[in-house]
Amino acid sequence: MLSNPSQVVLRNIELFESKNVLLINHECDLLATALLETADKVTTLALDFNHYQQVKGHENARLSCHFGHQLPKEQVFDAVVLFYPKSKSLAPYLLNLAANHLQPGGDLIIVGEKKGGIRSITKQLPDYFEPGIKRDNARHCMLYTSSLQTAAPAISLNDWVKRYTLVTPQGELTICNLVGVFSEKRLDEGTELLLQHLPALKGRVLDFGCGAGVITAALLKANPTLKLECVDINAMALASCELTLKANDMQAKVYASDGLAQTQGKFDAIISNPPFHDGLDSTTEIATRFVQESEAQLNIGGVWQIVANRHLPYADTIAKFFNEVNVTAENNRYKVYANQKA
Repeated sequence: MLSNPSQVVLRNIELFESKNVLLINHECDLLATALLETADKVTTLALDFNHYQQVKGHENARLSCHFGHQLPKEQVFDAVVLFYPKSKSLAPYLLNLAANHLQPGGDLIIVGEKKGGIRSITKQLPDYFEPGIKRDNARHCMLYTSSLQTAAPAISLNDWVKRYTLVTPQGELTICNLVGVFSEKRLDEGTELLLQHLPALKGRVLDFGCGAGVITAALLKANPTLKLECVDINAMALASCELTLKANDMQAKVYASDGLAQTQGKFDAIISNPPFHDGLDSTTEIATRFVQESEAQLNIGGVWQIVANRHLPYADTIAKFFNEVNVTAENNRYKVYANQKA
């Protein structure tokens, strides 16, 4: 089943006849394989690891799939399809990236949901693109086309990162935040509560949903001997985390993982401000899987500690897999849950 934006792209499949096409920030579907009916070759760049996983099993001589904030090598394409990002601040970066991969005069196709801000794309197009033209309006989405008229600046992550100092209970840190990664330039209330009530940790520790690396950097600030691993599904978050570690002269293993599926072995601790706090129906299943996988991948005596919005139904799930529920700190918005593997 194709998403609405992908269906709108497919409605305009004549745009891709016999062309070498790049999809950037694509949806969690198989639009790439459908385009091969007309396109000569298709390459995909997913910024969401789950979207990458959806298509990677279908790679062939004409379909190449990648995950990350940029392609692993320089390539140029006849056409680039850019899916307008949920974070509006990420759009200029993706436009610059698209331009870097278009041949002179190459076609840019931008698609997105109306409620996601796609209407503003004509004002966001930099001057190295021709003015955007609305080509389609269907399925609550809009599709615009443009073309590359002059060369665009080369991509450098340093041009897209904000650096700021953050005071944590473990000490002062430099945080590097790339466009599209959530940050308040201050320690958010939930993470602060978590960091204020951490037990002594040792050994191999996992920061699940690491974001820009605030928790990882704080843990290493308190105990540089920890062996930290940081996982997230968002490519810009992973790149931000790597920059934060470098800025604080710290080291950790940073990689993409669907839940804990790409992690290996067992941990002495799993610490997290889990990224599923924006709704009950859509997040409960993910939260349940996270708790179950965490318990399975902890060493005996291992520490599992998270902070979560107090309205999220964690207690029953924690009780099911850890046999007890321990709330070590709370306020009017958050609870810190802490358990040890028996």
